[in-house]
Amino acid sequence: MTALTLSTAGAATLRADALVVGVAKGPKGPVVALGAEAVDKAFDGKLATVLDALGATGADGEVTKLPAPAGLKVPVVLAVGLGGAPAEDESYDEDALRRAAGAAARALHGTKKAAFALPLEDASAVTAVAEGALLGAYAFTAYQGGEKKDKNEGPKAPLAEVALLGAKPRDKDHKAAAERAKVVAAEVNVARDLINTPPNDLTPEAFAAVAQATGKEIGLKVQVLDEKALLKGGYGGILGVGKGSENPPRLVRVAYTHPKAQKSLAFVGKGITYDSGGISLKPAGHNETMKCDMSGAAAVFSSVVAIAKLGLEVNVTGWLALAENMPSGSATRPGDVLRMYSGKTVEVLNTDAEGRLVLADALTKASEENPDAIVDVATLTGAMVLALGNRTFGIMANDDAFRTSIHEIAEEVGEASWPMPLPADLRKGMDSPTADIANMGERMGGGLVAGLFLQEFVGEGITWAHLDIAGPAFHEGAPYGYTPKGGTGSAVRTLVRLAERTATGDLG
Repeated sequence: MTALTLSTAGAATLRADALVVGVAKGPKGPVVALGAEAVDKAFDGKLATVLDALGATGADGEVTKLPAPAGLKVPVVLAVGLGGAPAEDESYDEDALRRAAGAAARALHGTKKAAFALPLEDASAVTAVAEGALLGAYAFTAYQGGEKKDKNEGPKAPLAEVALLGAKPRDKDHKAAAERAKVVAAEVNVARDLINTPPNDLTPEAFAAVAQATGKEIGLKVQVLDEKALLKGGYGGILGVGKGSENPPRLVRVAYTHPKAQKSLAFVGKGITYDSGGISLKPAGHNETMKCDMSGAAAVFSSVVAIAKLGLEVNVTGWLALAENMPSGSATRPGDVLRMYSGKTVEVLNTDAEGRLVLADALTKASEENPDAIVDVATLTGAMVLALGNRTFGIMANDDAFRTSIHEIAEEVGEASWPMPLPADLRKGMDSPTADIANMGERMGGGLVAGLFLQEFVGEGITWAHLDIAGPAFHEGAPYGYTPKGGTGSAVRTLVRLAERTATGDLG
């Protein structure tokens, strides 16, 4: 994990391998941002002019490297774009700072120490820059470089140390902001590691073992239901999805409690460690990234760990519904009927609509503890990607105010989201002549149909929301901002902030 420090040193005096400054997009060219005054002075007040001559504009995430002039104790100055300059009486948008810090950290892979002289006007800005730098410094290298003869042929190591200039180490708000950023970024990166781990190594059993080891280390209560316990308990949804695989399913409960807690939350994560589609096999070109189908469970697990490390005054239980969806002679077939943990029967019309089946059992089980609210997180439907694209997750809920609160929280922490409805008329499409409900309904509005299916398994009177993160959970394109290629850790920051708001009673 990249180290983070708050430094009182000036930009002109700190020794580092690189110095990061911000540049905004102004009406007449790039504008040097707050925090870079000493650097601009070293350029004889002409840093913006030099950047303009090099073609820099200050656009969001744009990176320009310059040799440092005399007067600075670093060899390289890295100017990173912050997007449009704010009005005179306004501050920089927090996520613009987060994205810029992330882009700079990515550009500095292979560097030991970098000083970040970005605008830090308050503790919120400290959180944003710290998070962005730590998230941008992420790299998944566990399976690379094993037999390289030349060490220079392997992947570059992430930026080793970040020093935030302009923050105040003795200011309790700044110090708390930095500590929070360290915890949250570390757990987002754990979620990324889990998502990126190949499915031959991250089976349901292996994921459960990770939860057990972490729980033992930090004092969480972890319970694992194996295939025998699932059979005895009647978890037909999880067993039905996992029965085609040699790697049996698991249901994992990860619980954090605080002695002063007044509220409780349950987070439920879809954990399909590999999704072939089962008998309803996915077509060629759709299988290669299906190790990411456990991103919801990764987000739930990491968020509970972060909440525990932050010591929030709220009780939080995470439920990881883990299974591998494979075709075989023992796999569930289209037309089979499963008896769920709730007692309801489900006709399986498509075995590739498996996530809702494992979530249904976990939602019913989570409801038995009567939490104040349940949030499930899942890479659930391609329909949601078609509706909202690759960077935005959808939010459905049985309570409009709760849905609005989660949307606002997600926007606050920099995770793009959008409220989606649960149209009652779509429910009829899941009527089955054989069972209580089918796992498929109308094709149009498929993401909403999936939400309606899940709602059937939420306990009566419990506030519930569903986050479909199918778009942003796994990024296949080039990295941008603080978002890497591969697993992103989508929804972790939203869940942590939801817990913070719940703990303080500041939830809409």
